[in-house]
Amino acid sequence: MDKRFEALKEWTARVLGAGAFDIRPASADASFRRYFRITLGQQSLIAMDAPPDKGDTRAYVAIARRFHALGLNVPEVLEEDHERGFLLITDLGEQLYLRNLNEQTVERLYGDALGALIVLQAGASGDSAGKFLPDYDAGLLTREMEIFREWYLGRHLGLKLSAGQNRVLDDIFAQLVHSALSQPRVWVHRDYHSRNLMVTRVNNPGILDFQDAVLGPVTYDLVSLLRDCYIAWPRARVEDWVKGYHELALQSGIPVSEDDARFLRWFDLMGVQRHLKATGIFARLNHRDGKPGYLGDIPRTLGYVREVSARYPELQPLQALLRELKLPGVA
Repeated sequence: MDKRFEALKEWTARVLGAGAFDIRPASADASFRRYFRITLGQQSLIAMDAPPDKGDTRAYVAIARRFHALGLNVPEVLEEDHERGFLLITDLGEQLYLRNLNEQTVERLYGDALGALIVLQAGASGDSAGKFLPDYDAGLLTREMEIFREWYLGRHLGLKLSAGQNRVLDDIFAQLVHSALSQPRVWVHRDYHSRNLMVTRVNNPGILDFQDAVLGPVTYDLVSLLRDCYIAWPRARVEDWVKGYHELALQSGIPVSEDDARFLRWFDLMGVQRHLKATGIFARLNHRDGKPGYLGDIPRTLGYVREVSARYPELQPLQALLRELKLPGVA
């Protein structure tokens, strides 16, 4: 028997004051959290199960309330039990961006998502000291990329790098961290992509999975959205969106460089950092957590790394290393 599930059902029944309701899985993200859809008559809610030994639900609640105050469409927290890691929140529906993105919808859906991102980033203006969200610092940026070395290269592919190959990775990691830290800092959702955005009738998009938000590089969420690990668009189109966002950010007072080329370079290198991390996480989800479903997204994700590293001379050593290691999908 799943003891946590039974405890969650009992808790939900108590806080709702209902003896009978329908409960079924809503989704399981790439973490330890589980979500269940609660149907009670015409009402639909979401119960979150987040084991307290894996994370603190207080962060979710604090960020949800702050983002909601900005006017962002995030779930409202109705009931909370932090000791057991249970939350009852409003339901933003079942229409993932990923399922709804196509040639007919992409401009509207991305336009809404970019508008919401501007609102999110502008929220950092009152948090200049970084007291509300933790800093996306050099240590965290580097630890994320080390997941690629440990879990994808080492565990998944069984590769043992030479001292020279490790130095190449170390140098690339340092360059990517330097680029990230040279950017203006804003509030960063940290997983702003098509599996965490919901199509909603009012105040689109609905925004999920924001509990790991940080104060960090201005291009991070932009590259998460436009170079999504789960859906890809032609580079020329992506660059048009980046340019449009850049103009909107300048008009909105977001602290970005006015230099288009510098902003695009920040965006590109931020993407390499994120996609190395994501490749490692997908491998770790398979080997550690028994979730093989993300392995199919590795070729697309590594494809972004290959494409960008071929365009910047300072990333040529990474391109050469990926070829030398004969990684799948890297020619």
